[in-house]
Amino acid sequence: MKPAPKAVEQILEALNAARTVCVVGHIRPDGDCIGSQVGLAVALENAGKDVTVWNDDGCPEKLRLLDPDRRVRRPQSGHQFDAVVATDCASFERLGRCGQHIGERKVFLNIDHHRSNTRYADVNWISPREPSTGELIYDLCGWAGWKITRPIADCLFAAVSTDTGSFQYSTTTPDTLRTAAELVEAGADLGRICEEVYQSYPLTRVKLLRHVYNKFRLTADNQVGYFWLKQSDYARAGAAPEESEGLIDHIRAIEGVIVAVMMEEMGPELTRLSLRSKSDRVDVSAIAALFGGGGHKAAAGARFQGSPIALQRRLLSAIRLALNGRPLPAPK
Repeated sequence: MKPAPKAVEQILEALNAARTVCVVGHIRPDGDCIGSQVGLAVALENAGKDVTVWNDDGCPEKLRLLDPDRRVRRPQSGHQFDAVVATDCASFERLGRCGQHIGERKVFLNIDHHRSNTRYADVNWISPREPSTGELIYDLCGWAGWKITRPIADCLFAAVSTDTGSFQYSTTTPDTLRTAAELVEAGADLGRICEEVYQSYPLTRVKLLRHVYNKFRLTADNQVGYFWLKQSDYARAGAAPEESEGLIDHIRAIEGVIVAVMMEEMGPELTRLSLRSKSDRVDVSAIAALFGGGGHKAAAGARFQGSPIALQRRLLSAIRLALNGRPLPAPK
C-alpha cells in the first residue's frame, strides 16, 4: 500500500491505545454514513475494542441490511470513551444530539471526504480526493492490518456504491473501482446490496415520487429543476422523511437539467436544501455555502432558517449566476 498520511498514523495510534470507542455519524444518515460507521465499528470490535455506534436518527430501515445486529443506536447521556470517531460528517453541528453526549472522551477523531469539512476534531483525516468515506475506511483497515470480513465488506461496498451513484458520478476514480472489486472479492454480497438499496422501495416512497413528478418545476431554460417537499406531502404519502433519499436524482436525470434542487420543509421557516450538479460549470458546494452548508462540487446541502419564498428566490438567483459563469454573492 501507499504510505499512510500523518493523520492516519495519529488516528491508528489513538485507536490502538483506546479500549472504549464511540463511532458517530451525521444526521439523516445515507449509505456512506451508515456503511462507514458500522464497517469501522466491526473492524474495531474484531480488534478487541469495546465499541458504541451512535447516530441521532438511528439506522434507516432501507440500510438495515448493513446493521443486522442493530449496533446503530441513538445517543445516550452518561458515557465516557477513550476515543470518539466521527465518520462522513463535515461539521460538528451535523452530528446532531450525538455532539451533546461525546464530551467525556480522551481524543476526538474525524475521518471524512467532504471538502467543506471544518476540521472540528483533535485529529482530522480529510481526503476530498476520495468520493466516499467508505473508501477511506477501507484504506484505514489496510494500514491497520485489520482483516476485511464479509460484514465489513458489505458495509464498505454499500458506502462506496451509494456515494458514487452506483459508480455513475464523475467523482468515481480507478482506485474506487479497484476498491469495490476488492470488497466483492472479500465477500461483499453485490446482488443483495444492489437489490435492497436500489431495487426495493416501499409504496410510500413511490407516492412521494409521484408527488415530485407532479410538482417539480423547470427554470433557466430548463437547466434547473426544483421541487418542494412539505410535511403535509409526507403525511399524505404516509412516508417517513428518510424516504426522500434519492428523489432528487430523478430530477437530475432529466435531459437538459444541469442543476437539481430539493427544498424540504423541516419546521416553521426551517428548510433542508439538497443540490446536485451535472456540470463542472456549477459547483453546488459553493452555492450551499451561501446558506451555511457545504459538500462536494456535484452534491451539496444546507439547512436554512428563514422565509421559504425568500430562500427559493435567493437560491435560484445564485444558480443562474453560476450557470452564466458570474461570481456568486458573498455568504451572509
